[in-house]
Amino acid sequence: MERVDVKGVHVEERASFGERVALAVDRLGPLCAGIDPSASLLAAWRLRDDVEGLRSFCRICVEAFGGIVPVIKPQVAFFERHGSAGLAELERLFVDAREAGLLVLADAKRGDIDSTAEAYADAWLGEGSSLAADAVTVHPYLGLAALAPLIRLAGRTGRGVIVVTRSSNPEGRPLQEAVTRSGTSVEESLLAEISAWNESADIPTGTVGAVIGATLPRSTFPLSQLGGVILAPGLGAQGARPEDVADRFSGCAPGSVIASTSRSLLAAGPDPTDLGQAAADLAKELAAVLG
Repeated sequence: MERVDVKGVHVEERASFGERVALAVDRLGPLCAGIDPSASLLAAWRLRDDVEGLRSFCRICVEAFGGIVPVIKPQVAFFERHGSAGLAELERLFVDAREAGLLVLADAKRGDIDSTAEAYADAWLGEGSSLAADAVTVHPYLGLAALAPLIRLAGRTGRGVIVVTRSSNPEGRPLQEAVTRSGTSVEESLLAEISAWNESADIPTGTVGAVIGATLPRSTFPLSQLGGVILAPGLGAQGARPEDVADRFSGCAPGSVIASTSRSLLAAGPDPTDLGQAAADLAKELAAVLG
């Protein structure tokens, strides 16, 4: 079986996404750096709001974060707004990030049924696709079972599917906390389904993860049983501190939680040295409190 090098760490090509994240976190700490080239941030970095600005922004981020953080999370919408040329820059970012040893979590929030779900799977997780990332975020509103094509392909390719489950935005909470006919909330039901997927023989453990906001109180579902990666957004600008991440995800398996920050970290740019130092300091602080 072929082997790949993840910034100095050799792993089997077909290791699960969860295993790959745990190895990378063990080396570099549990920080996920968001890549959000919004119009306002491009302007703050004195870059043009066009494809050339995107390219410069991404190159600075890769230079700053390579060898400093284990995972980057490009927000796909900020590339899509520039059309096909913007998506070409996203593809370029994926290539450059992999060369720098970074795992790439595409924040695309896709989700559909049947052949459409299969098409999303081919695009974001398929071998040979120029948009294939190490993992992709998905919406489960059509039912987690409808995402089976993405989950199964991710399992075969060593990639991951991260399900938006407990988001910190207030608009989402009434739906996520709604109680189903079984007497459990929507979010608890989703977390139980994710756990069941990771325990099944159909995919490697660690293939399916969840988005769980770091700004929320502790989940009533035992997250130590999830079996997959937890992406915990909300660090920094949204108000969560490293201590909050440690408290809300205590008991989770080492290397299974990656705390995500975008705006507050990217404010340290555009100098790649300053940006890299800000990421290194935050990663060190997170590692200290998460153990």
